[in-house]
Amino acid sequence: MTARIAGMLTAALLAASPSLADEPQGGPLDATLRGSDGKEVALSRWRGKPVILFYEDRHSTTLNSPLKEALFARGQELELLEAAWVVAVANLESFDFFPARGLALSHVRDEEKKWGIPILVDLKGTLGAPPWNLPKKTSSVLLLDGSGTVLYRYSGRMKPEEIETFLRVLGTLVGQDIAQEQRP
Repeated sequence: MTARIAGMLTAALLAASPSLADEPQGGPLDATLRGSDGKEVALSRWRGKPVILFYEDRHSTTLNSPLKEALFARGQELELLEAAWVVAVANLESFDFFPARGLALSHVRDEEKKWGIPILVDLKGTLGAPPWNLPKKTSSVLLLDGSGTVLYRYSGRMKPEEIETFLRVLGTLVGQDIAQEQRP
C-alpha cells in the first residue's frame, strides 16, 4: 500500500512541474562516495526519510543559499529539522591528485565543523556519471523520497518560484505545508 501511494505521489508531482525530476529513474538510486575521513559511504545510508541532497563544486556553495536558509528557518520554525536528511556532497574530482586532495579534504573538514553536518566528497565524478548525470560545475539540488527515488532535481541558481516548488514537494513528503506563499 505504501509503495502504491508513493508511486501515485511521484507521478502526480512529476506531472505538476517542469522542475521536478524530468527523467524519472526506474526506482531508487544509490552511489558510494567518501567521507572527509576517506571512508566509503553509501547514499542508501540515509533511506527511511526524505533526503535533500546538495551536490556542489567549490565555486557554487553559495549559489543556492536562499534555499538553504529557507530550509533551516522553516524547519526550525515548524520543528521539522529531524523530518528529512540533508546530505551535502562536494565535487572534488578536479582535486584528486597529490597534494591538492589533502588540502581540499582539509577544507571540507573545516566546513563540516563550521556547519555541524557531514559533507561527503565525490573524488571520482560519481554523481556526474549515469544514472545521476549531475552537472559538475554548479549547484544541484535533489529531493529523494525515503526509498531513494528522485522526486525533484534542479541544477543552477534557483529562482524564488523554484524554491517554492521544492518546498511544496518536500512538504508533501513530510506531511506539513512549508511553502512560503501561504505563510503570513
